[in-house]
Amino acid sequence: MLGEYSLLEVAIFGAAVAAALLIDLFAHKRNQAVSLAGAAFWSAVWVGLGLGFAVFVGLRHGADDAFLYLAGYLLEKSLSVDNLFVFMAVFSSFAVRGEYQHRILYYGILGALALRFLFVAAGASLLAWLDRWAMTAFGLFVLWSAFKMWREGQRPKEEVVDYSNHWAVRAVRRFLPVSETLDGPRFFTRREGRLLVTPLFLCLVTVEIADVMFAFDSVPAVIAVTQKTFLIYTSNIFAILGLRSLYFLLAAAARRLVHLEKAVVAILAFIGFKMLAQAALGLHSSPLVSLGVVLVLLAGGVAGSFLFPGPAAAPSRPEGSR
Repeated sequence: MLGEYSLLEVAIFGAAVAAALLIDLFAHKRNQAVSLAGAAFWSAVWVGLGLGFAVFVGLRHGADDAFLYLAGYLLEKSLSVDNLFVFMAVFSSFAVRGEYQHRILYYGILGALALRFLFVAAGASLLAWLDRWAMTAFGLFVLWSAFKMWREGQRPKEEVVDYSNHWAVRAVRRFLPVSETLDGPRFFTRREGRLLVTPLFLCLVTVEIADVMFAFDSVPAVIAVTQKTFLIYTSNIFAILGLRSLYFLLAAAARRLVHLEKAVVAILAFIGFKMLAQAALGLHSSPLVSLGVVLVLLAGGVAGSFLFPGPAAAPSRPEGSR
């Protein structure tokens, strides 16, 4: 499975990822929204770490392996752009405040470390028998998320306190005891001697499911570049480690640009229809086409915010509040 890569190199990779995650956790130990400057700094840190690992691979195994790693890293990075907008829709659906979003994405990354390993170890065939049905279901979920996000944008913003009627709470309470209110940043709470899961935990599970679904596309794509398991997994992990910071860059921009949310809704619709076309017709759009569509729609949202600022002078609300 490791090929010419040694256990020492695996240990160095694991230590680098663990150290970076610990530093990140310490830097964000207080529950507060990530600022634009902080998101930009951490994006640079994660990109630097990912590129630095390419240098390490090149020094140990030559330029060819370094280029294979970089190809996988850049491909995974471009394919993962879709995740950012689904994360935004999920947080909007659960009305998760900005100060709790880093916590969810942090633990989401920890789950992704294990789930991506399972996909890579299985040669991307894990759950392959559900591929088309799962892709269809998730495509419909993304379209529904786009509709929900658009509808929420038409309503006055108010913070959600009671989650009794939230779709996730209604679905899960049949199987698990679910709290109908948040308990700060906690995923579990105890009331009257009963252990309950909180809506924040349901949000985390939804984020994990999103990552699993996008792995159906990204892991096989990287395997098409190289069959070296070590390079597949490391390029995947270093690419998704930086997704949180990129998400907060996007979220910070959305707070400042009044029409960016409309662009996000359009991007979600594009992602949903793309997944349905892949499931029903076998149509695969190239990463460059997908990235190009996303960039064009984002540019339209940014340009529209400058050209038609509207009532943007109102004080900004806390990110994720409803």
